[in-house]
Amino acid sequence: MSLDEIPLTTLHGDPTTFGAYADQVKLVVNVASRCGLAPQYEKLEALQRTYGDRGFTVLGFPSNQFLQELGSEEAIAEYCSATWGVTFPMFAKTKVNGRSQHPLYAELTKTPDASGKAGRVTWNFEKFVVTPDGSVHRFRPTTEPDAPEIVELIEGSLRS
Repeated sequence: MSLDEIPLTTLHGDPTTFGAYADQVKLVVNVASRCGLAPQYEKLEALQRTYGDRGFTVLGFPSNQFLQELGSEEAIAEYCSATWGVTFPMFAKTKVNGRSQHPLYAELTKTPDASGKAGRVTWNFEKFVVTPDGSVHRFRPTTEPDAPEIVELIEGSLRS
């Protein structure tokens, strides 16, 4: 299955596919409301506001696999909106590892990070930049969303 064919469900329960964002530079992030890295939401939203009208989007995937996400999609939506002013697309709770791993993460985690390590998502806020040509670039949770290597990748992949 190609990345674009992978079915997704929005935080509000609407069906879509990864392909709905095919022409955009995508920053895919597994998020968690009660994680110490949650302040990264602010930088994710800043990227969305800076580049959103130029063919970029953050795609947020709440996950409770590290036991730090709120219980319901409604609570997650309220938290993200009220606390961080999130405007980027958010999706239903997603398993990023294990036997019930979402097909999107099954594909994304095949990509190695800068040190050559592929495999399991290590923690909340792991980032994957997927460019319109389908190439995937992986960044570990402690890499800030506005790190130079991420910003350069986004800017270099945007439509002119």
